[in-house]
Amino acid sequence: MFIPLHDTNPLKRIRFQYVTAALIVINVAIYTIFETGWFFPLDDENAAAFAVIPAKLMAGGAPSGSIFATGAFPIPERFTLVSYMFIHGSWIHLIGNMAFLWVFGDNVEDAMGHLRFVMFYLMCGIFAGVLHAWMMPDSELPLIGASGAVAGVIAAYLILHPKVKVWILALWRIPIKITAAWALGIWIAAQFVNLLIEGEENVAWWAHVGGLAAGAVLILFMRRRGVVLFDKTRSGA
Repeated sequence: MFIPLHDTNPLKRIRFQYVTAALIVINVAIYTIFETGWFFPLDDENAAAFAVIPAKLMAGGAPSGSIFATGAFPIPERFTLVSYMFIHGSWIHLIGNMAFLWVFGDNVEDAMGHLRFVMFYLMCGIFAGVLHAWMMPDSELPLIGASGAVAGVIAAYLILHPKVKVWILALWRIPIKITAAWALGIWIAAQFVNLLIEGEENVAWWAHVGGLAAGAVLILFMRRRGVVLFDKTRSGA
């Protein structure tokens, strides 16, 4: 639908978004090293060991697989609620998630501080995976990607800075500058529309919804003291 490019919203409380940058580096490194086939490629079975598979998760969390072809390193299914966030299916999947995280994650990190932002990001991703499994308890399709955690970041940003101007690339080619309320509101609405129309056949829309819900609730309690909600900032300094 669109890719975010830049927001006019400077940091106020931290010098640099170290956690946001680190998460992006980790995601890119994991994809490059293990999923491109250039260095230590994982086959489909071993890559799926790090994914959330609802049927296995809801069945009690038995070890799901291995990072080695011999299956010598079993992974408890509960651990996949974290590991799945760092596995992506393609460069497009990875770039889309990381673009949203880069543009919007820094200001959410700024509102929370580094440590709380790490906890916030992981909790959003975990709840996204859990909701997906609850709603699709018999599914054996692997859930991968940072979309659920990033959806939490999107919800938090929208609650914090709805009036900030954001540059987006609409339809992947048309640069437009609009408010975060419009850009992110359209993105959020699209998740619910797609959930109703498509179900969960191709994209884990329930994971997106779970991440959004978690982010919207957690920002109320995890922001720094003095950080206002729905601020009236329209642009940076």
